[in-house]
Amino acid sequence: MTRLEELLGRAVFDRWSDLPRDIQEVLFEAAVANEPDARERLAIELHERHPRTAHPPKPTAIG
Repeated sequence: MTRLEELLGRAVFDRWSDLPRDIQEVLFEAAVANEPDARERLAIELHERHPRTAHPPKPTAIG
């Protein structure tokens, strides 16, 4: 990986929650395309760092 790729990757990672959801999905799929084992680790890291991208809490039963 070149230094420019590292810089761009860091910028995307830092600004992830500012990106539109469709762009997040395209970038995520591109990032894990050649490393399927990284899918879960990357998803966890992004959700922990950017709560806006986390899944909403499960609804609780009423009553």
